[in-house]
Amino acid sequence: MIYPIVKYGDPVLETPAETITEFDGELKKLAEDMFESMYAAHGVGLAAPQIGISKRIAVIDVTFKEDPGAKLVLVNPEIMKKQGKQSGSEGCLSLPDFRETVSRANVVTVRAQGLTGEWFETTGEGLLARALLHETEHLQGRLYISHISALKRDIMKRKIKKLMRAGEWK
Repeated sequence: MIYPIVKYGDPVLETPAETITEFDGELKKLAEDMFESMYAAHGVGLAAPQIGISKRIAVIDVTFKEDPGAKLVLVNPEIMKKQGKQSGSEGCLSLPDFRETVSRANVVTVRAQGLTGEWFETTGEGLLARALLHETEHLQGRLYISHISALKRDIMKRKIKKLMRAGEWK
């Protein structure tokens, strides 16, 4: 099932998501639906709050279907280690048509649970590091725009309010 992507302005995006304690078929189905929704929206990462579900689960595929082995499901993820620095253009499915340059760590290690509850660690570099940080922050109720200047964030929010008034931001 493809879920619609929740856009900026919805409180679910700025609320810390609930820890997942049940690892069942329902969670597995949610992960499958999240991949389907992410691919339909042409994204490389998706957190459950972005489809209106306040649960600590995110999916990532920086290869966008090219390498099935690259698909990652992160349940209750925590950032364990950050190293180096990278700066690059970043966007978000919940803020369509907006992109800004964001500085982030270049190498990131995350500890998370899989769909059966087992803990694992994974380390990503470059785009994967950016995606790990971006999606984990979504689960904490933070958006990438918290990393840009107040001025740029203000301009973006004003443009979104204008789109809302015009009925073009739903």
